[in-house]
Amino acid sequence: MSELRFVVQLHRARRLHYDFRVEVDGALVSWAVPKGPTLDPKVRRAAFHVDDHPMEYVAFEGVIPAGTYGGGDVIVWDTGAWVPYKDPDPRKAIDRGELHIELYGQKLRGKFVIVRTRGDEWLLLKKRDEFAGDGWDPAEHPLSVLSGRSSDEVRADPEWEWHSDLPADRAAVPRRKHTLEALEELGENGTWEVYGRRLRVTNLGKELFTGQPAVTKRELLRYTFEIAPIVTPYLAGRALNLHRFPNGADTKGFWQKALPSHAPEWLPRWREPGSGTEYLVADEPAALVWAANYGGIEWHPWTSEVDRPDLPSYALVDLDPGDGTSWEDLLVLARLHRTAFEHLGVTARAKVSGRRGIQIWVPVDRGPGFAETRAWVEGLSRSIGSVVPELVSWAWEKAERGGRARLDFTQNAVNKTLVAPYSPRPAPGAPVSAPIDWDELDDPQLRPDGFTIRTIGPRLAEKGDLFAGVLHASQQLPPLL
Repeated sequence: MSELRFVVQLHRARRLHYDFRVEVDGALVSWAVPKGPTLDPKVRRAAFHVDDHPMEYVAFEGVIPAGTYGGGDVIVWDTGAWVPYKDPDPRKAIDRGELHIELYGQKLRGKFVIVRTRGDEWLLLKKRDEFAGDGWDPAEHPLSVLSGRSSDEVRADPEWEWHSDLPADRAAVPRRKHTLEALEELGENGTWEVYGRRLRVTNLGKELFTGQPAVTKRELLRYTFEIAPIVTPYLAGRALNLHRFPNGADTKGFWQKALPSHAPEWLPRWREPGSGTEYLVADEPAALVWAANYGGIEWHPWTSEVDRPDLPSYALVDLDPGDGTSWEDLLVLARLHRTAFEHLGVTARAKVSGRRGIQIWVPVDRGPGFAETRAWVEGLSRSIGSVVPELVSWAWEKAERGGRARLDFTQNAVNKTLVAPYSPRPAPGAPVSAPIDWDELDDPQLRPDGFTIRTIGPRLAEKGDLFAGVLHASQQLPPLL
Protein backbone atom coordinates (compact mmCIF):
# COMPACT_ATOMS: atom_id res chain seq x y z
CA MET A 1 0.00 0.00 0.00
CA SER A 2 1.35 3.46 -0.85
CA GLU A 3 1.95 5.94 1.97
CA LEU A 4 -1.24 7.50 3.35
CA ARG A 5 -1.28 10.91 5.02
CA PHE A 6 -3.02 12.24 8.08
CA VAL A 7 -3.33 15.69 9.58
CA VAL A 8 -4.67 17.14 12.82
CA GLN A 9 -5.57 20.80 12.51
CA LEU A 10 -6.19 23.02 15.52
CA HIS A 11 -9.16 25.06 14.42
CA ARG A 12 -10.70 28.07 16.15
CA ALA A 13 -14.12 28.66 14.61
CA ARG A 14 -17.18 29.13 16.84
CA ARG A 15 -15.19 27.19 19.42
CA LEU A 16 -11.72 25.68 19.65
CA HIS A 17 -11.44 22.07 18.46
CA TYR A 18 -9.12 19.67 16.68
CA ASP A 19 -9.91 18.33 13.21
CA PHE A 20 -8.59 14.78 12.87
CA ARG A 21 -8.28 13.76 9.20
CA VAL A 22 -6.98 10.60 7.52
CA GLU A 23 -6.47 9.97 3.83
CA VAL A 24 -8.83 7.35 2.41
CA ASP A 25 -9.45 6.85 -1.31
CA GLY A 26 -8.02 10.24 -2.27
CA ALA A 27 -9.96 12.29 0.29
CA LEU A 28 -9.57 13.31 3.93
CA VAL A 29 -12.07 11.47 6.10
CA SER A 30 -12.61 13.82 9.03
CA TRP A 31 -13.72 13.97 12.65
CA ALA A 32 -14.01 17.00 14.92
CA VAL A 33 -12.40 16.18 18.28
CA PRO A 34 -13.31 18.97 20.74
CA LYS A 35 -10.66 18.16 23.38
CA GLY A 36 -8.06 16.88 20.96
CA PRO A 37 -6.31 13.53 20.54
CA THR A 38 -4.11 12.27 23.34
CA LEU A 39 -1.39 9.69 23.89
CA ASP A 40 -3.02 8.73 27.21
CA PRO A 41 -4.61 5.27 26.74
CA LYS A 42 -6.89 5.81 29.74
CA VAL A 43 -8.68 8.75 28.08
CA ARG A 44 -11.55 8.48 25.62
CA ARG A 45 -12.11 11.46 23.35
CA ALA A 46 -15.47 12.26 21.81
CA ALA A 47 -15.21 12.65 18.04
CA PHE A 48 -17.86 13.77 15.55
CA HIS A 49 -17.76 12.55 11.97
CA VAL A 50 -17.96 15.49 9.54
CA ASP A 51 -17.80 15.85 5.78
CA ASP A 52 -14.75 14.62 3.89
CA HIS A 53 -12.26 17.30 2.88
CA PRO A 54 -10.14 17.44 -0.31
CA MET A 55 -6.54 16.27 -0.13
CA GLU A 56 -5.41 19.81 -0.97
CA TYR A 57 -6.49 20.76 2.55
CA VAL A 58 -3.96 18.42 4.20
CA ALA A 59 -1.29 21.11 4.60
CA PHE A 60 -3.55 24.13 4.94
CA GLU A 61 -2.56 26.60 7.63
CA GLY A 62 -4.08 30.06 7.73
CA VAL A 63 -7.55 31.53 8.07
CA ILE A 64 -10.99 30.72 6.75
CA PRO A 65 -12.85 34.01 6.12
CA ALA A 66 -15.37 35.09 8.72
CA GLY A 67 -18.94 34.51 7.67
CA THR A 68 -18.13 31.34 5.74
CA TYR A 69 -18.39 27.74 6.93
CA GLY A 70 -15.69 27.08 9.54
CA GLY A 71 -14.57 30.71 9.61
CA GLY A 72 -11.53 31.11 11.90
CA ASP A 73 -7.83 30.30 12.13
CA VAL A 74 -6.25 26.91 11.44
CA ILE A 75 -2.81 25.52 12.23
CA VAL A 76 -1.33 22.13 11.33
CA TRP A 77 -1.06 20.77 14.85
CA ASP A 78 0.34 17.44 13.64
CA THR A 79 0.81 15.61 10.38
CA GLY A 80 2.53 12.54 9.01
CA ALA A 81 1.84 9.12 7.56
CA TRP A 82 -0.57 6.44 8.70
CA VAL A 83 -1.31 2.81 7.98
CA PRO A 84 -4.39 0.71 8.75
CA TYR A 85 -4.03 -2.41 10.83
CA LYS A 86 -6.48 -5.23 11.57
CA ASP A 87 -8.41 -4.32 8.40
CA PRO A 88 -6.53 -3.48 5.18
CA ASP A 89 -9.57 -1.66 3.72
CA PRO A 90 -10.09 1.54 5.75
CA ARG A 91 -13.25 2.55 3.89
CA LYS A 92 -14.97 -0.70 4.82
CA ALA A 93 -13.69 -0.37 8.39
CA ILE A 94 -15.22 3.11 8.65
CA ASP A 95 -18.49 1.88 7.21
CA ARG A 96 -18.51 -0.85 9.89
CA GLY A 97 -17.79 1.74 12.56
CA GLU A 98 -14.34 0.71 13.83
CA LEU A 99 -11.09 1.96 12.28
CA HIS A 100 -7.72 0.83 13.68
CA ILE A 101 -4.86 3.09 12.63
CA GLU A 102 -1.15 3.45 13.27
CA LEU A 103 0.16 7.03 13.14
CA TYR A 104 3.66 8.25 12.29
CA GLY A 105 3.37 11.91 13.19
CA GLN A 106 5.56 14.41 14.99
CA LYS A 107 3.30 14.46 18.06
CA LEU A 108 1.05 11.45 17.62
CA ARG A 109 2.74 8.08 17.24
CA GLY A 110 1.60 4.50 17.56
CA LYS A 111 -1.75 2.72 17.44
CA PHE A 112 -5.18 4.31 17.82
CA VAL A 113 -8.74 3.20 17.25
CA ILE A 114 -11.76 5.30 16.38
CA VAL A 115 -15.13 3.65 17.13
CA ARG A 116 -18.67 4.74 16.25
CA THR A 117 -21.09 4.85 19.15
CA ARG A 118 -24.20 6.14 17.38
CA GLY A 119 -24.92 8.18 14.28
CA ASP A 120 -22.02 10.57 13.66
CA GLU A 121 -20.73 10.20 17.24
CA TRP A 122 -17.47 8.31 17.67
CA LEU A 123 -14.77 7.76 20.28
CA LEU A 124 -11.02 8.19 19.62
CA LEU A 125 -8.76 6.07 21.84
CA LYS A 126 -5.01 5.53 22.13
CA LYS A 127 -3.84 1.93 22.37
CA ARG A 128 -1.26 1.13 25.01
CA ASP A 129 2.10 0.74 23.27
CA GLU A 130 5.60 2.19 23.51
CA PHE A 131 4.33 5.63 22.46
CA ALA A 132 1.58 5.86 25.09
CA GLY A 133 1.94 8.50 27.79
CA ASP A 134 -0.26 8.75 30.86
CA GLY A 135 -1.50 12.28 31.41
CA TRP A 136 -0.44 13.45 27.95
CA ASP A 137 -2.35 16.69 27.23
CA PRO A 138 -2.55 18.12 23.69
CA ALA A 139 -2.95 21.62 25.13
CA GLU A 140 0.66 21.41 26.36
CA HIS A 141 1.82 21.03 22.72
CA PRO A 142 0.06 23.97 21.06
CA LEU A 143 2.37 24.95 18.18
CA SER A 144 2.16 24.14 14.50
CA VAL A 145 4.49 21.38 13.31
CA LEU A 146 4.83 23.18 9.96
CA SER A 147 5.62 26.74 10.97
CA GLY A 148 6.33 26.54 14.70
CA ARG A 149 3.71 29.25 15.20
CA SER A 150 0.80 29.48 17.59
CA SER A 151 -2.83 29.94 16.60
CA ASP A 152 -2.59 33.59 17.69
CA GLU A 153 0.44 34.17 15.46
CA VAL A 154 -1.27 32.60 12.46
CA ARG A 155 -4.41 34.64 13.03
CA ALA A 156 -2.34 37.84 13.29
CA ASP A 157 -0.27 37.13 10.15
CA PRO A 158 -1.84 34.38 8.03
CA GLU A 159 -0.01 33.10 5.01
CA TRP A 160 -3.05 31.51 3.38
CA GLU A 161 -6.81 31.94 3.24
CA TRP A 162 -9.11 29.03 2.36
CA HIS A 163 -12.06 29.63 0.05
CA SER A 164 -14.20 26.50 -0.12
CA ASP A 165 -16.25 27.97 -2.97
CA LEU A 166 -13.20 27.70 -5.26
CA PRO A 167 -11.86 24.50 -6.86
CA ALA A 168 -9.76 22.60 -4.33
CA ASP A 169 -6.51 23.17 -6.23
CA ARG A 170 -7.08 26.94 -6.03
CA ALA A 171 -8.90 27.23 -2.72
CA ALA A 172 -5.78 28.26 -0.76
CA VAL A 173 -5.21 31.94 -1.60
CA PRO A 174 -2.01 33.74 -0.46
CA ARG A 175 -2.58 36.31 2.30
CA ARG A 176 0.97 37.46 3.11
CA LYS A 177 1.07 40.11 0.42
CA HIS A 178 1.22 42.90 3.00
CA THR A 179 4.37 41.44 4.62
CA LEU A 180 6.14 41.22 1.27
CA GLU A 181 4.87 44.66 0.34
CA ALA A 182 6.43 45.97 3.54
CA LEU A 183 9.77 44.48 2.48
CA GLU A 184 9.51 46.13 -0.95
CA GLU A 185 8.73 49.49 0.64
CA LEU A 186 11.87 49.48 2.79
CA GLY A 187 14.87 51.45 1.62
CA GLU A 188 18.37 50.04 1.74
CA ASN A 189 17.94 49.21 5.45
CA GLY A 190 15.02 49.02 7.83
CA THR A 191 12.95 47.02 10.29
CA TRP A 192 10.81 44.23 8.88
CA GLU A 193 8.15 42.42 10.90
CA VAL A 194 8.16 38.78 9.88
CA TYR A 195 6.52 35.74 11.53
CA GLY A 196 5.86 37.75 14.65
CA ARG A 197 9.49 38.93 15.00
CA ARG A 198 11.03 42.32 14.25
CA LEU A 199 14.19 42.02 12.17
CA ARG A 200 16.70 44.70 11.33
CA VAL A 201 17.47 44.06 7.64
CA THR A 202 20.35 45.69 5.80
CA ASN A 203 21.88 46.24 2.36
CA LEU A 204 18.69 45.18 0.61
CA GLY A 205 19.83 46.41 -2.78
CA LYS A 206 23.13 44.51 -2.72
CA GLU A 207 23.53 42.10 -5.65
CA LEU A 208 24.27 38.69 -4.11
CA PHE A 209 23.96 36.45 -7.20
CA THR A 210 24.94 37.32 -10.75
CA GLY A 211 22.36 36.72 -13.43
CA GLN A 212 19.95 38.39 -15.81
CA PRO A 213 18.77 40.18 -13.79
CA ALA A 214 21.01 39.85 -10.74
CA VAL A 215 19.48 38.55 -7.51
CA THR A 216 19.56 41.11 -4.72
CA LYS A 217 19.55 40.54 -1.01
CA ARG A 218 15.95 41.78 -0.94
CA GLU A 219 14.97 38.96 -3.30
CA LEU A 220 16.87 36.40 -1.23
CA LEU A 221 14.98 37.53 1.89
CA ARG A 222 11.68 37.36 0.01
CA TYR A 223 12.46 33.79 -1.04
CA THR A 224 13.57 32.79 2.46
CA PHE A 225 10.39 34.25 3.93
CA GLU A 226 8.24 32.25 1.52
CA ILE A 227 10.15 28.95 1.80
CA ALA A 228 10.86 29.05 5.56
CA PRO A 229 7.65 27.28 6.72
CA ILE A 230 8.50 24.38 4.38
CA VAL A 231 12.20 24.22 5.29
CA THR A 232 11.82 24.65 9.06
CA PRO A 233 10.73 21.03 9.78
CA TYR A 234 14.06 19.84 8.30
CA LEU A 235 15.99 22.21 10.57
CA ALA A 236 14.00 22.14 13.81
CA GLY A 237 15.79 20.67 16.79
CA ARG A 238 19.13 20.60 14.95
CA ALA A 239 22.27 22.71 15.14
CA LEU A 240 22.62 24.74 11.95
CA ASN A 241 25.90 25.45 10.18
CA LEU A 242 25.76 28.49 7.92
CA HIS A 243 27.85 28.97 4.79
CA ARG A 244 28.05 32.75 4.67
CA PHE A 245 28.63 34.95 1.63
CA PRO A 246 27.99 38.47 2.94
CA ASN A 247 29.74 40.02 -0.07
CA GLY A 248 27.98 37.92 -2.69
CA ALA A 249 27.93 34.37 -3.98
CA ASP A 250 30.80 35.01 -6.39
CA THR A 251 33.19 35.87 -3.53
CA LYS A 252 34.93 33.49 -1.16
CA GLY A 253 32.51 32.38 1.52
CA PHE A 254 33.23 31.03 4.97
CA TRP A 255 31.60 28.73 7.49
CA GLN A 256 29.93 30.20 10.55
CA LYS A 257 28.92 27.81 13.29
CA ALA A 258 28.85 29.94 16.44
CA LEU A 259 26.12 32.51 16.85
CA PRO A 260 27.56 36.03 17.01
CA SER A 261 27.31 37.97 20.24
CA HIS A 262 24.95 40.47 18.61
CA ALA A 263 22.39 37.80 17.63
CA PRO A 264 18.90 38.62 18.93
CA GLU A 265 17.99 37.01 22.23
CA TRP A 266 14.85 35.39 20.80
CA LEU A 267 16.82 33.17 18.39
CA PRO A 268 16.60 29.48 19.36
CA ARG A 269 20.06 28.13 20.17
CA TRP A 270 22.03 25.21 21.57
CA ARG A 271 25.37 25.12 23.34
CA GLU A 272 27.44 22.11 22.36
CA PRO A 273 28.76 20.19 25.37
CA GLY A 274 32.53 20.19 25.50
CA SER A 275 33.26 22.87 22.91
CA GLY A 276 30.80 25.39 24.33
CA THR A 277 29.98 26.56 20.81
CA GLU A 278 26.51 28.12 20.68
CA TYR A 279 24.70 27.13 17.49
CA LEU A 280 21.59 28.52 15.87
CA VAL A 281 18.64 26.09 15.97
CA ALA A 282 16.07 27.22 13.40
CA ASP A 283 12.97 26.08 15.27
CA GLU A 284 10.89 28.89 13.77
CA PRO A 285 10.73 30.44 10.30
CA ALA A 286 11.88 33.89 11.46
CA ALA A 287 15.19 32.36 12.57
CA LEU A 288 15.92 31.28 9.00
CA VAL A 289 15.07 34.75 7.68
CA TRP A 290 17.53 36.15 10.22
CA ALA A 291 20.20 33.73 8.96
CA ALA A 292 19.68 34.84 5.34
CA ASN A 293 19.92 38.50 6.35
CA TYR A 294 23.15 37.61 8.17
CA GLY A 295 24.63 36.40 4.88
CA GLY A 296 23.83 32.71 5.40
CA ILE A 297 23.17 31.70 1.79
CA GLU A 298 23.57 27.97 2.45
CA TRP A 299 21.78 26.16 5.29
CA HIS A 300 23.36 22.96 6.63
CA PRO A 301 21.50 21.20 9.48
CA TRP A 302 23.15 18.47 11.52
CA THR A 303 21.87 14.95 10.93
CA SER A 304 21.40 14.48 14.68
CA GLU A 305 19.19 16.45 17.04
CA VAL A 306 20.49 18.58 19.88
CA ASP A 307 19.06 16.35 22.62
CA ARG A 308 21.19 13.43 21.33
CA PRO A 309 23.90 14.79 19.03
CA ASP A 310 25.57 11.37 18.99
CA LEU A 311 22.56 9.62 17.39
CA PRO A 312 21.80 10.45 13.74
CA SER A 313 18.26 10.44 12.44
CA TYR A 314 19.39 10.52 8.81
CA ALA A 315 21.95 8.56 6.86
CA LEU A 316 23.42 10.59 4.00
CA VAL A 317 24.44 9.50 0.51
CA ASP A 318 26.42 12.08 -1.48
CA LEU A 319 26.97 11.44 -5.19
CA ASP A 320 29.91 13.76 -5.75
CA PRO A 321 30.91 14.05 -9.43
CA GLY A 322 34.53 14.22 -10.48
CA ASP A 323 35.97 16.48 -13.15
CA GLY A 324 35.38 13.79 -15.75
CA THR A 325 31.92 12.72 -14.55
CA SER A 326 29.16 13.59 -16.99
CA TRP A 327 25.61 14.27 -15.88
CA GLU A 328 24.56 11.02 -17.55
CA ASP A 329 27.19 9.13 -15.55
CA LEU A 330 25.82 10.62 -12.33
CA LEU A 331 22.28 9.65 -13.30
CA VAL A 332 23.47 6.05 -13.77
CA LEU A 333 24.77 6.06 -10.19
CA ALA A 334 21.58 7.65 -8.88
CA ARG A 335 19.39 5.07 -10.65
CA LEU A 336 21.45 2.24 -9.19
CA HIS A 337 20.81 3.71 -5.74
CA ARG A 338 17.11 3.95 -6.56
CA THR A 339 17.07 0.26 -7.45
CA ALA A 340 18.97 -0.64 -4.28
CA PHE A 341 16.53 1.24 -2.05
CA GLU A 342 13.57 -0.40 -3.79
CA HIS A 343 15.15 -3.83 -3.32
CA LEU A 344 15.86 -3.15 0.36
CA GLY A 345 12.43 -1.63 1.03
CA VAL A 346 14.07 1.53 2.37
CA THR A 347 12.42 4.96 2.30
CA ALA A 348 14.84 7.54 0.91
CA ARG A 349 14.47 10.90 -0.79
CA ALA A 350 16.74 12.40 -3.42
CA LYS A 351 17.48 15.99 -4.38
CA VAL A 352 19.65 17.63 -6.95
CA SER A 353 22.38 19.54 -5.18
CA GLY A 354 21.94 22.83 -7.01
CA ARG A 355 25.52 22.52 -8.26
CA ARG A 356 26.64 19.29 -10.02
CA GLY A 357 25.65 16.44 -7.73
CA ILE A 358 22.75 14.44 -6.31
CA GLN A 359 22.21 13.89 -2.60
CA ILE A 360 20.03 11.34 -0.82
CA TRP A 361 18.67 11.42 2.73
CA VAL A 362 17.66 8.17 4.40
CA PRO A 363 15.56 8.59 7.57
CA VAL A 364 16.64 6.34 10.45
CA ASP A 365 15.00 5.61 13.78
CA ARG A 366 17.32 6.89 16.47
CA GLY A 367 19.48 4.17 17.96
CA PRO A 368 22.52 3.40 15.83
CA GLY A 369 25.48 5.76 16.13
CA PHE A 370 27.37 7.47 13.33
CA ALA A 371 29.84 4.61 12.98
CA GLU A 372 26.97 2.28 12.15
CA THR A 373 25.21 4.59 9.69
CA ARG A 374 28.53 5.40 8.02
CA ALA A 375 29.35 1.69 7.69
CA TRP A 376 25.90 0.98 6.24
CA VAL A 377 26.19 3.76 3.63
CA GLU A 378 29.74 2.65 2.80
CA GLY A 379 28.56 -0.93 2.27
CA LEU A 380 25.73 0.25 0.03
CA SER A 381 28.01 2.56 -1.93
CA ARG A 382 30.73 -0.03 -2.46
CA SER A 383 28.16 -2.55 -3.69
CA ILE A 384 26.90 -0.04 -6.22
CA GLY A 385 30.41 1.06 -7.13
CA SER A 386 31.35 -2.52 -7.93
CA VAL A 387 28.68 -2.58 -10.64
CA VAL A 388 30.20 0.41 -12.48
CA PRO A 389 33.82 0.59 -11.28
CA GLU A 390 34.76 2.72 -14.28
CA LEU A 391 32.62 5.57 -12.87
CA VAL A 392 33.71 5.51 -9.21
CA SER A 393 36.88 6.21 -7.26
CA TRP A 394 37.41 5.64 -3.56
CA ALA A 395 40.51 7.85 -3.33
CA TRP A 396 40.33 10.49 -0.63
CA GLU A 397 42.24 13.18 -2.55
CA LYS A 398 40.38 14.60 -5.52
CA ALA A 399 43.55 14.70 -7.59
CA GLU A 400 43.89 10.93 -7.23
CA ARG A 401 40.40 10.08 -8.49
CA GLY A 402 41.16 10.33 -12.19
CA GLY A 403 38.13 12.54 -12.72
CA ARG A 404 35.74 9.85 -11.47
CA ALA A 405 32.86 10.32 -9.04
CA ARG A 406 33.11 9.73 -5.32
CA LEU A 407 30.29 8.08 -3.37
CA ASP A 408 30.97 10.00 -0.19
CA PHE A 409 29.88 8.09 2.89
CA THR A 410 32.14 10.14 5.20
CA GLN A 411 29.44 12.79 5.68
CA ASN A 412 27.90 10.42 8.22
CA ALA A 413 29.67 11.87 11.25
CA VAL A 414 28.96 14.39 14.00
CA ASN A 415 28.83 17.93 12.62
CA LYS A 416 29.16 16.69 9.02
CA THR A 417 26.31 17.95 6.87
CA LEU A 418 24.74 18.14 3.46
CA VAL A 419 22.87 21.24 2.38
CA ALA A 420 19.19 21.42 3.39
CA PRO A 421 16.41 20.92 0.84
CA TYR A 422 15.44 24.23 -0.79
CA SER A 423 18.61 25.95 0.39
CA PRO A 424 20.13 28.37 -2.14
CA ARG A 425 23.60 27.60 -3.47
CA PRO A 426 26.35 30.16 -4.19
CA ALA A 427 26.23 30.21 -7.98
CA PRO A 428 24.89 32.51 -10.73
CA GLY A 429 21.11 32.71 -10.83
CA ALA A 430 20.67 31.52 -7.22
CA PRO A 431 20.06 27.78 -7.81
CA VAL A 432 18.55 25.73 -4.99
CA SER A 433 18.99 22.16 -3.80
CA ALA A 434 15.67 20.84 -5.05
CA PRO A 435 13.94 17.59 -4.04
CA ILE A 436 12.98 15.34 -6.95
CA ASP A 437 10.77 12.35 -7.56
CA TRP A 438 12.73 9.18 -8.13
CA ASP A 439 11.01 8.94 -11.52
CA GLU A 440 12.57 12.25 -12.53
CA LEU A 441 15.93 10.51 -12.81
CA ASP A 442 14.55 9.30 -16.15
CA ASP A 443 13.53 12.80 -17.29
CA PRO A 444 15.93 14.12 -19.96
CA GLN A 445 15.12 17.68 -18.84
CA LEU A 446 16.44 17.16 -15.31
CA ARG A 447 19.53 19.16 -14.43
CA PRO A 448 21.42 19.39 -11.12
CA ASP A 449 21.19 23.19 -11.06
CA GLY A 450 17.93 23.56 -12.95
CA PHE A 451 15.83 25.07 -10.14
CA THR A 452 16.36 28.54 -8.71
CA ILE A 453 14.81 30.72 -6.04
CA ARG A 454 12.71 32.19 -8.85
CA THR A 455 11.38 28.88 -10.21
CA ILE A 456 11.04 26.55 -7.23
CA GLY A 457 7.78 28.17 -6.04
CA PRO A 458 5.65 27.08 -9.02
CA ARG A 459 7.20 23.61 -8.78
CA LEU A 460 6.20 23.36 -5.13
CA ALA A 461 2.70 24.52 -5.95
CA GLU A 462 2.41 21.79 -8.59
CA LYS A 463 4.17 18.86 -6.91
CA GLY A 464 4.18 19.68 -3.20
CA ASP A 465 7.15 19.00 -0.95
CA LEU A 466 8.74 15.91 -2.49
CA PHE A 467 11.13 15.55 0.45
CA ALA A 468 8.45 15.25 3.13
CA GLY A 469 8.78 11.47 3.30
CA VAL A 470 11.99 11.78 5.34
CA LEU A 471 10.07 13.60 8.07
CA HIS A 472 7.51 10.87 8.61
CA ALA A 473 9.22 7.55 7.88
CA SER A 474 9.97 5.21 10.76
CA GLN A 475 12.56 2.63 9.78
CA GLN A 476 15.69 0.77 10.74
CA LEU A 477 18.50 0.19 8.28
CA PRO A 478 18.20 -3.38 6.99
CA PRO A 479 21.16 -5.72 6.59
CA LEU A 480 22.97 -5.46 3.27
CA LEU A 481 23.00 -8.90 1.69
